[in-house]
Amino acid sequence: MIVKDPISGSPVDTETAEYRADAWGKTYYFDSEIHRRRFLEGSRVAYFSMEIGLSSDIPTYSGGLGVLAGDAVRSSADLRIPLVAVTLVSRKGYLRQKITGDGVQQELPDEWNPAQYMRLLPRTVTVRIEGRDVHIRAWFHDHESPVGGLVPVILLDTDMEENAPDDRQITSYLYGSDSAYRLRQEIVLGIGGVKMLKALNFRVERYHMNEGHSSLLTLELMRMNGYDADTAGDMCVFTTHTPVAAAMDTFSYDDVEKALDFPIDTLKKYGGEDRLNLTLLALNMSKYHNGVAKAHQEYSQKLFHGYHIREITNGVHPFTWTSPEFQRLFDRYMHGWANEPELLVRVGKIPNEEIWDAHVKAKAALIDDVHESTGVTLDPEVLTIGFARRATGYKRATLIFSDLDRLKEINRKWPIQLLFSGKAHPHDEGGKQLIKDIYAFRDRLKGEIEVVYLENYSMDLAGKLTSGVDVWLNTPLPPMEASGTSGMKAAFNGVMNFSVLDGWWVEGCVEGVTGWAIGPGPDEPVTEERRRAQELRDLYNKLEYVILPLYYSMEDEWTHRMKNAIGLIAYYFNSHVMMRRYASEAYL
Repeated sequence: MIVKDPISGSPVDTETAEYRADAWGKTYYFDSEIHRRRFLEGSRVAYFSMEIGLSSDIPTYSGGLGVLAGDAVRSSADLRIPLVAVTLVSRKGYLRQKITGDGVQQELPDEWNPAQYMRLLPRTVTVRIEGRDVHIRAWFHDHESPVGGLVPVILLDTDMEENAPDDRQITSYLYGSDSAYRLRQEIVLGIGGVKMLKALNFRVERYHMNEGHSSLLTLELMRMNGYDADTAGDMCVFTTHTPVAAAMDTFSYDDVEKALDFPIDTLKKYGGEDRLNLTLLALNMSKYHNGVAKAHQEYSQKLFHGYHIREITNGVHPFTWTSPEFQRLFDRYMHGWANEPELLVRVGKIPNEEIWDAHVKAKAALIDDVHESTGVTLDPEVLTIGFARRATGYKRATLIFSDLDRLKEINRKWPIQLLFSGKAHPHDEGGKQLIKDIYAFRDRLKGEIEVVYLENYSMDLAGKLTSGVDVWLNTPLPPMEASGTSGMKAAFNGVMNFSVLDGWWVEGCVEGVTGWAIGPGPDEPVTEERRRAQELRDLYNKLEYVILPLYYSMEDEWTHRMKNAIGLIAYYFNSHVMMRRYASEAYL
C-alpha cells in the first residue's frame, strides 16, 4: 500500500517502510532516509553528558546520571524536541563487575565494538592537549522514536592511528584512571564536542551541560565569539546533580596550564581563583541553572550562593521502564499512554485482579532470572524488597541490617526476602566494603532470611528489579540524594517506594498512599543522632506493622496502593514531563 509520509509528504510503500507504534496511540509510515534528513536539518539543542545510557549492550554509562541522559534522549525523540546528544564512546565501558563468594568486587573491562551499533562519520577534528594535537573522530547513533522523532547521538573517539598511544586511550574508560586522565577526557568532551558539531554542520542554539564534566565547552564557545563571555553564556544551560562541593571536579592550575590551551587569567575569572572548578565554570558561563528536584534546588541555592538555581525534577522514560506485562495492560486500557503518560492517572479503571496478575508475572520473571544467575530459588509468595544503586557510603545499603535481631523477629512473623545490586567505583574502597558487608549479613541470616546480591548491575537488570520486587527501598543520607530515579521506575510497575525523604521522594511521597517515608523530612531540624533513631524506628515499625500486614492480609488494599503508585507518581515523574519543562523553560 502506498501512503503519504507524514514528515516529507512523499509517497511511501508501507510494505518496506512500516513503523508501528501501538503504545504511542498512532501508526506511522515514513521513508526513513527522508525522515532522517528532515530531522538533521535546522537548529537544535546540543545535550552534553559524560555518560549516556542507550542500552545495556552499549556500556557508555555508570549509573543514574547516564541513564537519565538516555531517558532525555528517548523522550526528546518521542516529543520531537530538536536535540543532538554528545558523549564519549568509552570503548571499555565503566566496569564489568564480578563478585567473589565472600563479596569482593573484581573489576573487568566492559569492552564493546561501536561498529556493531552505529556508523563512523567521515569528519575528524583536533584539540590541543599538553601541547600536541589530539585527533577525534565520531560515531553516529540515531535514536528513532516509534512516533517519528529522531535524536542523533554523537560519540567521540580518540582511538585513531594518528594519535600517540596514551591519547588513543582517552576515550577508553568511563571515569577511568586519575585526575589528569579525567581532565583530558573533559577537554575532548567539551572542546572537542563543540568542534565536532561545527564540523558536522549542526546549527546549535543552546548547549545543555548535564553536570559540570562538559563545562569546558564554554571555552570553545568563547573562542568562537571573540572571547565574549556574555554571548557564549547566553547559549548555555547547566544542570547540576551534585549536592556537595567535595564531589565537584576541580583541577590545579599547574595541571590545567600544562594540558589546556586557553588564557589562564580568563579561566580564573570564571572557574575559580585557586583551582579550576568545572561546576563554578558552568555556573558562571550559563544563564540558566537548575537542580534536579525541589529539595535539591533549595540545597543548591544555599551551596551556590548568589546564583539563581531553578528546579526541574528528573524523570524516567515511560515505555523503557515499564515491564512487558504492564505495557500490555496499559495498552488495553489507556491507548497512547507511552507518549502521553498523563493518561496513567486513569489507572483506576483497570480491575485490581489484572494489576495484580501483571505484577505476579513480572515477579515470576525476576525470580526466574535470579535463579538462573545465582542458583537461588526465591519464594514468589514472600514479600520481596529491592535495593539497587551505586555502591557507595551515602546510599547506606546496609541500613536495614542495623538491628539483626529485630529483622529476624519481623521475618518470623511476616517473611521477607531481600535483593541487592550495584557497582562500586574502582577507587571507592568504602563502596566495595559495603558489598562485602552485605555478603556477610547474607551469611549470618542464612536459613532465616534470603539475601541475594546480583552482580553487574545494568539497565536490563534495573528494569527487571524495579518491576519484579514488591517494595523498593531507598535509604540515602540526606541531602546527598540530589534526585534519584530508580523509585520512579518502580512506580511505573505498581511497585511502592519505602524511602528516606530526600531527592524526588520529598515531592512524590504521600504517606500510606503512594508509599512510605523513612525518617524526618528535610525541613525538620534534628541532630544526626535523632535522625538515625527515627530512621531505624520508621524502617522497622512501618515494615512490621504497616507494610507487611497490608501485603499478606489485604490484597485489595495493596493493589489499590499499587494503582496509586502508577496514577499519582508515574503519570508525573517521567522524562516526558521533564523534557517538556526543559524545552519551555530552559531552551526557548
